[in-house]
Amino acid sequence: MTTRGLTAVAGIEVGHHTLAARPTGCTVVLTRGGATAAVDVRGASPGTRETALLDPVNSIQQVHAIVLSGGSAFGLAAADGVMRYLDEQGIGYRTRTARVPIVPAAILYDLGVGDPAIRPDAECGYRAARAARSDGIHEGSVGAGAGATVGKLAGPDRAMKGGIGTALIELPDGLQVAALMAVNAVGDVYDPATGALVAGVRSTDGLGLAGARALLRQPAPEPPGGENTTIGVVATNARLDKAQLGVVARMAHDGLARAVRPAHTPVDGDAIFALSTGSLESPGSLLRIGALAADVTGEAIVRGVRTAGGLPGYPAVRDLKEGTP
Repeated sequence: MTTRGLTAVAGIEVGHHTLAARPTGCTVVLTRGGATAAVDVRGASPGTRETALLDPVNSIQQVHAIVLSGGSAFGLAAADGVMRYLDEQGIGYRTRTARVPIVPAAILYDLGVGDPAIRPDAECGYRAARAARSDGIHEGSVGAGAGATVGKLAGPDRAMKGGIGTALIELPDGLQVAALMAVNAVGDVYDPATGALVAGVRSTDGLGLAGARALLRQPAPEPPGGENTTIGVVATNARLDKAQLGVVARMAHDGLARAVRPAHTPVDGDAIFALSTGSLESPGSLLRIGALAADVTGEAIVRGVRTAGGLPGYPAVRDLKEGTP
């Protein structure tokens, strides 16, 4: 079953490719007609590609895809395959002699799950781009969410399965704001709508939830750096420029912080891209769009863990009882 989510925004397609042998994978957000883009990177352990060009002072105005990938820095190679696919389709930034696809990317660390020699590469990105569709998104343990885990403050032995999720808000005036988030946080996941703890550090018997909040009040060594990260894309049909989208991406991080606790840590590389397809010429308040972006970001994160399937040693939400300890 698929969910409309990000693909409800006209001009956006989403595709996954999953390397089930580990598992890991990548997710591609295609914008064949181009989309204005910005990014906000908050975590202290990020892994990104082509993000400098999204600064409003720089010349490039539109991107043709965004890649979210597992595999840590190795996974950035998935963007090469997406570029190859777009080049075959004749899509890219026109220069004097060629078209160059603009494909920013962000990665999450999932090398601790399965065989770390299996990781997304250019072929993975190519297949994800080729699989992209505009009529719905598979959620959970697929693509960039295939090897994602959450709740690692007490180490991997008490962690849970993360995943990838999407959410959408559509308003009567035609405004659409959506998010797609791959959830691989060191922290716990809470439902912003209810305040309930959904996924995170398990109790010592492995059957329930212990809660990161309690653990953070006890002396403990800092988890290893760079082994976490929540990454994603928010998109709107509102016509916005790069500077305005930077505000949207920044406000979307409020939704991440509501859903992931703690967020933006020294051991996470949290990053959110913001896209505008521009079909709605009079979107109204930028404040409203940013606030809605925060809402869908939080909802997409919760959906990412709720739809995930478990792996050996990493139970899913469906395997435990939800509830705040």
